[in-house]
Amino acid sequence: MILGFLSDFGLKDPYVGIVKAVVLGSNPALRIVDISHQVAPQDVIGGSFVLGSAFREFPSGTVFFAIVDPGVGSQRTGLLAVTEHYTFLAPDNGLLSMVFRYSKKVTCFSIENTHYFRHPVSDTFHGRDIFAPVAAHLTLGVEPQSFGPPCPDPVRLPWPEPVITEHYIEGEVIYIDGFGSLILNIAADLIQHRGPVRKQFKADIKGMELSLLSTYSDVAKGKPIALIGSSGFLEVAINQGSAAEVLGAGIGEPVVVRKVPKV
Repeated sequence: MILGFLSDFGLKDPYVGIVKAVVLGSNPALRIVDISHQVAPQDVIGGSFVLGSAFREFPSGTVFFAIVDPGVGSQRTGLLAVTEHYTFLAPDNGLLSMVFRYSKKVTCFSIENTHYFRHPVSDTFHGRDIFAPVAAHLTLGVEPQSFGPPCPDPVRLPWPEPVITEHYIEGEVIYIDGFGSLILNIAADLIQHRGPVRKQFKADIKGMELSLLSTYSDVAKGKPIALIGSSGFLEVAINQGSAAEVLGAGIGEPVVVRKVPKV
């Protein structure tokens, strides 16, 4: 069985290795796939986007274990979510919002059964003492409902919906990847259903008008470009550079996409 692991732990400290050790101590046959441990610290929205971009690429039956938890030690509960093809473990803080967005059916449970926890439970490391042992037991066949009661109303983060009109789509930057590319909340299908993408649209950002092209190399090194990224969302990038740094743009930066009028 595969366990997909995402966190904001980074790779400098031993936290990722400790969590893996706890999981493998109970189920050494597991294959653990690291999605990312470089989510910005406490960035629940960013973590939700990364998980939402990745989970559908995994084989059916994969269990996901996601920890971006600024509320660790508080009254927030742990969440176990079962979808059509996958199972997810995460704090109930909105981290699974993108999973919910892309899943037709979700059944959720609160993680409350202390029988499956590691004791004593640290107030600052629930990833090790609660989520890791629960993940191990889950992959060993313990039924989801054994970990706690139903959770009918899990936390969902507000999604910044783009403004769509006949003449333009107005969106914003929702994530900045490790290359400095600016990922927008404008899904590819919002543009593609209006006609061929290549050279038919312009994206306005920071007073610049960029053509929507196909690949980074469609512009010279150091030049900006707009294109549909592998996540299925529109992005603004710099060929072999950082759009975030060059354009001075961050999360929430507005971007307007317009179709080029026929001459």
